[in-house]
Amino acid sequence: MSHPSSLFRNNCEPHDQFASVKQNLLTHLRAVVRERDPYLATGGHFLVREYIREQLAQWGTVEVHEFQWRNNTHQNLILKLSSTESNTSKPNTSKAPILLGAHYDGVVGSPGADDNGTGVAVLLEMARQFAQQPIPKQDVWLAAFDLEEYGLIGSRAYAEELKRQNQSLTLMFSLEMLGYCDRTPGSQRYPSILRWFYPKQGDFIALVGNVKMLPELCFMTSKMRQFGVPTEWLPAGLKGNLVPETRFSDHAPFWDQGYKALMVTDTSFLRNPHYHKDSDRIDTLDMDFLTHVCMGLEHTIRQL
Repeated sequence: MSHPSSLFRNNCEPHDQFASVKQNLLTHLRAVVRERDPYLATGGHFLVREYIREQLAQWGTVEVHEFQWRNNTHQNLILKLSSTESNTSKPNTSKAPILLGAHYDGVVGSPGADDNGTGVAVLLEMARQFAQQPIPKQDVWLAAFDLEEYGLIGSRAYAEELKRQNQSLTLMFSLEMLGYCDRTPGSQRYPSILRWFYPKQGDFIALVGNVKMLPELCFMTSKMRQFGVPTEWLPAGLKGNLVPETRFSDHAPFWDQGYKALMVTDTSFLRNPHYHKDSDRIDTLDMDFLTHVCMGLEHTIRQL
């Protein structure tokens, strides 16, 4: 369901930039929206993985993080972008990296436009933005995870690997379904414990983080709203176990390893009726909503 997005129009937002980002996102979606289960749609899975590799390789060396599952080898693709300061001869005082992640696998029978074509599209656009204009004192890593749909397998393997390496992170972001918007009253559902505290219509993006990153959640929500993106936030206690639905993406393994992590989401099956169906196609997305989420997130990350 697509709606005009005059609600988001930001007077400070250059029209040409908005149009360019929107076109980039659409180009990526057209490449990745197809069946891509790693076992039952292997051709689509291979094509999408190689498209991601090709796009990330424009901006640097793509590291391949291999992991084993059910006697098969799978790949997470990682691009590490240095801060402006890292690229100079000055002493490097950059903070621990920010990690942006999105899963590229899908379920059988669905082309996965929102789940998770939108997350992959935003990940690739973020790679371009942060490569062309690095953050002064902040390295940004971008990860495309495999096997999310089989139980967060790829992200769990990578989170465990970072922990073994004693690698610090400033924040981890899981980009999980970002492009479905429905302004109809009653279009947004919630777990019963939350239904009285949040809007009844599905026209916002949600930030779901662990309790230790409460200050960052408040800050990011404020900045996203200032940019013109309706945003709601939720601190998930006990690593999300109080509300199990908050653990259904690639941030959860990072919570389990003690990292600050959050999910950025349109709330998935709590809003989108096309979730895991053949109807999860590009024409059901609100491209203006997706573009504003992408631009607002990039603007906010630069201020962390």
